[in-house]
Amino acid sequence: MDYLFEADRFLFKHINGEWHNRFFDVIMPFIRNSMTWVPFYLFMILFVFRNFKQQGWWWLLFAICTPMVTDLVSSGLIKNHVMRTRPCNDPSLADSMRFLLNYRPQSSSFTSSHATNHFGLAMYLYATLHRHIGKWAWLFFAWAFIIIYAQVYVGVHYPLDVAAGALIGTFFGYLSSRIYHRYHILA
Repeated sequence: MDYLFEADRFLFKHINGEWHNRFFDVIMPFIRNSMTWVPFYLFMILFVFRNFKQQGWWWLLFAICTPMVTDLVSSGLIKNHVMRTRPCNDPSLADSMRFLLNYRPQSSSFTSSHATNHFGLAMYLYATLHRHIGKWAWLFFAWAFIIIYAQVYVGVHYPLDVAAGALIGTFFGYLSSRIYHRYHILA
């Protein structure tokens, strides 16, 4: 287990401390902010209602419930039992890391709620829309990956935190899509 945590810190130091540039320093704090993506969320809602009419209400309900469930699992259950210090609050990293936000989150680092929520939503979007938009549906996972990479880049999570969050979110997003498809299939 120590090897895993050492590898995690090693990768964090590369992403946060070595693999950086001025452009990413400006854009990554913006990318990880959930409010940045409100236009995307609104576009997806309009897309679904435009194409699927009344059936879109069920889709929207499940789309809203998916991140609510993933957040409950990540923030409400896991973080309260796995108290891992965030890299931005770890005194042993204070001299070697770059922190790019104006505030330091105080909650546990494991798992990343951004990762669980965005990968849960990405999986739900992919599973419910891929037959309608084809190969473009893979972009939902690219979107979620960019957000979780930004979490490590700005210094609020370790790679293991976001990877575990992505796996958990993907599982619950898949589960949500299966329940949705069982009862409501977009025409």
